[in-house]
Amino acid sequence: MIDRRVGIGRSATVALALLVPGLLVPGLSAGIAAAAEIAPHRALYTMSLSRTSGDASVTGASGTMAYQWGESCSGWTIEQNYRLKMDYTESGDVNIASNYVTWEAKDGLRYRFNQKETRDGAEEDGIRGAAQLDGAGKGGAADFEQPPGKSFKLAPGVTFPSAHTIFLIDQAKAGTNFISKHVFDGAAVEGAVLVSAVIGPKVEPDAEAAKKSPLLNRPGWRVRLAFFPADPKADQPDYELGMLLLDNGVSRDMVIDYGDYAIRAKLDDIEPLPKPKC
Repeated sequence: MIDRRVGIGRSATVALALLVPGLLVPGLSAGIAAAAEIAPHRALYTMSLSRTSGDASVTGASGTMAYQWGESCSGWTIEQNYRLKMDYTESGDVNIASNYVTWEAKDGLRYRFNQKETRDGAEEDGIRGAAQLDGAGKGGAADFEQPPGKSFKLAPGVTFPSAHTIFLIDQAKAGTNFISKHVFDGAAVEGAVLVSAVIGPKVEPDAEAAKKSPLLNRPGWRVRLAFFPADPKADQPDYELGMLLLDNGVSRDMVIDYGDYAIRAKLDDIEPLPKPKC
């Protein structure tokens, strides 16, 4: 799934982007029988302030997010649009709108990203570019068209969001409780970030939630992700994301925790998208 640069620090487009489904890169899930069976879908979320502390400068948050993950014969496409109003004690309201579009090859080796954002109607500098790995488990590079001339080397073991999601689900199926991996998503002008995941016990399907859509009639896991900055010296995450992640890649209600405040994204509606005939 919300952009991690939203005036809430490194916000959640990454949080969501890193949970965008895709195919597993060969070699990532040694010992696991099969990759997760992901369901392309379109989902609508309502965002609100979940919690705040006495020291927080944020006093309110409200908005909506539309999230679409589609499948083509060659890869996965993601389009995420959100509108969010943040209320601050000192600066008042800030209205943020973001459009985040990505494509990832089904072999997990190529990735394209494009992000645009406005704040109070003024367009900010966008982020656009592409990344490629030299092979499964190998390093590569990310090159930005906007801002021009910016590039990063990607170390061996770095994954893109789709491959990371499938890896996470497959490891959850295998009973793994903790995973830590570097992921490049292109949501900010920096290299790969470290994402540490704590996976809770399996949660059986919720009959009440299943009334909303068959897509929700699936088992899942409570997952807590910590997103660390690209700086290797950083010992504290920029933010954490908690959610119920289903085995088909659908993310139920989420909470993005920035320490002194947290934002909730509540799933309001979801529908399946067609699979391609390749």
